[in-house]
Parts: sequence; structure tokens; C-alpha cells
Amino acid sequence: MSRTVFTRREWKILMYFICSLVLLTFLKVPVSAQDVFTGNPIAMIAEASSPAVVNIDVETLVTRSLSPFPDDPFFREFFGQEFKRFNRTIPMKGRGSGFIVSSDGKIITNNHVVEDADKITVTLSDGRTLEAEVLGKDPTFDLAVIKIEAEDLPVLELGDSDKLKVGEWVVAIGNPFGLEHTVTAGVISAKNRSIHAGQVNFDGFLQTDAAINPGNSGGPLLDLDGKVIGINSAIIPYAQGIGFAIPVNMAREVVDDLIQYGKVNRGWLGVYIQPVSEEFAKAYNLESRDGVVVSDVVPGSPAELAGINRGDVLTHVDGEVIKEPRQFVSLVRKTMAGENITLTVIRQGKEKTLQVKLGEVESAACDISSSGCRTIKRIGIEISDITDELRKEYDLSNATGVVITKIEEKSIAARTGLKVGDLILEINGVDIKNTSQWDNLKKKDLQAIVMLISREGRTFFISMSL
Repeated sequence: MSRTVFTRREWKILMYFICSLVLLTFLKVPVSAQDVFTGNPIAMIAEASSPAVVNIDVETLVTRSLSPFPDDPFFREFFGQEFKRFNRTIPMKGRGSGFIVSSDGKIITNNHVVEDADKITVTLSDGRTLEAEVLGKDPTFDLAVIKIEAEDLPVLELGDSDKLKVGEWVVAIGNPFGLEHTVTAGVISAKNRSIHAGQVNFDGFLQTDAAINPGNSGGPLLDLDGKVIGINSAIIPYAQGIGFAIPVNMAREVVDDLIQYGKVNRGWLGVYIQPVSEEFAKAYNLESRDGVVVSDVVPGSPAELAGINRGDVLTHVDGEVIKEPRQFVSLVRKTMAGENITLTVIRQGKEKTLQVKLGEVESAACDISSSGCRTIKRIGIEISDITDELRKEYDLSNATGVVITKIEEKSIAARTGLKVGDLILEINGVDIKNTSQWDNLKKKDLQAIVMLISREGRTFFISMSL
């Protein structure tokens, strides 16, 4: 009787097979092949969260000139009112995403998705289409809250963005290019990114490589627990895998104010800040890199009124040491408008303490109570004194005058061809050095306005009847 002899390799295979059978029997796991999607967290998140993600369609009526010379001031001046015959009011459509945060229909999205919209339509995952109204907007943080009339809606739970670590997996759900409920996954690439563009001046964005495309704006960025840790907001269009989201912890405070007050009621200081670099600390003989550097002060802001200057290093807020810009912004925004904070400032090597009464966040945009900014409602523009930020943004070099920072659609300014970034040098023959001079002009009950405008190195006059 012959005896079978196993090689060492065959013995290993046999023992591995026997151990596997024992383990599977003990754990009561079926031997048959498993569904490859079982236990896939991204698939589970997509299935559970998608019903609370909505598609937002907006429609805005805008006036467009069909003239072959729409931007030529000479033809506009020569033809006068006849130039308006070329104007047509047409609907402009856009779209974005949002997510439901209350069962009665409150939805978070980006401000730039619904800003200036004449009509907002929300499409739910079940196919229902409902019109929405805006409860509140904050252009500074690019957040908005809208509401639809519905009940028992699915909602998304807000998470804790402060606990996020670079490298953690995240999931983005939205409607890129109108492709509803698209799911992408990636990781948190970085934290505390800064974006300063237009009205958005935000320090603290989350950066992710989860694909975010046009139409994703306002959609949720979720962690692997299916909780919202960010609101998708921006991309770098010429890059791949670089998207930005607003941390939900920062958004939570803003959204609460928008729902309760219809506006942001948090404190506004009115400074532009940046981190204390190693070189800056050496050059200014600072003992540490704690604090933030004031790179600019908004004219007429609470900071200017309290005596804060460009180049000051702010090291403490109400006694708490400042380690980074985002922390500073968070501490200021936790304080309600009208309340006081105590700032510790290092200026020319000396430490001093300043008391500041915070203003409202909305005064960061043009407001008639701000000496550095004005809203000229009769014309439909906002003007601002020239700041370092505006010089860089609009390439104003050493120019003097006031800058147009916003133009309302369908306004007199829009119809006469004024543009954001135009520099106003004169109004009705009076040199304009700052926005406060408008207060003197408006007292004259003007019936017509002639502005001397500087644009791209050229100067020309624009006339308008009031």
C-alpha cells in the first residue's frame, strides 16, 4: 500500500484551507461569493444622503444691448436715448445644488447660486419641482438659506469640521452640469485655505480633490459618517482636483443668523489679515509667530474707528492667544454685532490694548452708514474708496477717485454701460476723491449726472438722467 507524500508548499495550502473552513464555520459566514458593494461606505452614503440633496435652477432677467457698439461711450453719447432701442430684456438661467437641513423645507446653498435671481426653482430627488424664497444671504461667506413649502422632507445632519484631518475621505454630492445627484469621492487635501475674490474674503476653506464642477456649488461635502462637514463653493477652473468647501462649523453660525434674522448678525471688525511669517517676525523683532498681521483696514470700519492700523499684529482676542487667521475670524464672528471685544496689539515693538465695538457683517458691503462705501440706489451702483485690495484687483496703480464695486441688473448704471472696476474721477464737474463727497452732491437734488470715468487707461464721460 503506497503512501501519499505532500511537499511543504502543499502542506501550507492544505492547512490554510482547513483553517479557513473552521474560521468561516465559527463566524457563520457563507462561503459563496459576496456582493462586491456590501459594506462600501461611499455607496451607503450616496444612497442615504442623496434624497436630501436638491437641484436649484435660477432665472434672472437682464438687459442686454444688441448694438454692434455696446461699450463705446462715443456712440452712446451721440445717439443718446435712441441707443436704448437696441436694449432687450432676456432671461439668464443658471443652476446649482443645495441640501435640506429642516423637514419643513429650509435649504442651504451658496449665495452666488441665488444672488440677484428673479425666480428660484428647487427639484427634489422624487421629481417634485417647487418654487423657493430666499430667507437670507451672506455674500462675504458665500452662503444663503432658501425655503420651499413642503413637509416631512429628508434632512442631512451637520457634522464637526474642526475634527477633520488632512487625508480623510470625503464624498461630494451635487448636480454638475445639470447631471443630477452625481457622487464623487476624494480626500481633504488641505485646511485653512484663503480666497479673496470679489465680495468673498474667506480664510479657512477646506480643500479637497473630490471632483467639484459647475453645478456642484452649494452641495454637501460629507464625511464617512454621512454628516455634512462642508458646503462645496469654488474650484480652480484651470486645475484638476482642486476644489474648496466652506467648513460647516463656520457655516453653522452664519446659517443660524440667516434663518433667525434674515441676515448675518455676527460681529464685523473690518480688517484684512494674514499669518505672521517667519521673515515678518524677524524683521519686526517679534518674540513669536502668534497672532495675525493687519494687511489693510476698511475705511469707516470698527477697526479704523478703534485705531487699528495697517501693519499691526493682533495677538489676543479677549485674552485668548491667536495662533492662526481662521481662529481669529472665528473668535470675532462668535461675538454679536454691537458688542465689544478687547484686542491686544503689537505696534512698533510695543504692546497695547484696544477696545472695539463690532459692527454688522453686512456693513462689509456698501452701506450708507459706512464712510468708505456708498450705495447710490437711484443709479444702481455701489462705490468704494480705493483700498490696497481694490488697487490690486482692478490694477488701479496710483489712481485717485472712487471705484464702482457693484452694479445692479436692470439699473440706470447697467443700461448706460458702467462696469465694476470703473474709476469715477468726476461727477458733474466736481472732482471725486472719496465716497463721502457723494453726500454733498446728493443734497443738490440732481436731475441728471455726468460722470468722468477711467477704464483701462482711457477716460470718457457717461451721462444719465435721474
